[in-house]
Amino acid sequence: MPDQPEIVCICGSTRFVEEMRAANRDLTFAGVIVVAPGEADELITNEQKIALDALHLRKIDLADRVLVVNPGGYIGESTSREIAYAHATGKPISFTDPSDQ
Repeated sequence: MPDQPEIVCICGSTRFVEEMRAANRDLTFAGVIVVAPGEADELITNEQKIALDALHLRKIDLADRVLVVNPGGYIGESTSREIAYAHATGKPISFTDPSDQ
């Protein structure tokens, strides 16, 4: 449909929460619909992590493309899985630090 805003799913390590928030803000002000990882104020259980990881894959399904927030080129285990999933489903993927990609 014409004039539909792009939908971008942000992926990245929870250690980069501030950088992901900044990317979310910048994309939102650029007119993009942003789908971002869930945040928790406390430690989560392993079961909660599994559920959140599965939910994030559904967020990737909703997106037109994926933006990986990876300062210094860091990509952790969960983010690597999300990148592989996005690649397997044909989603375009970009990186905030593309130095090693």
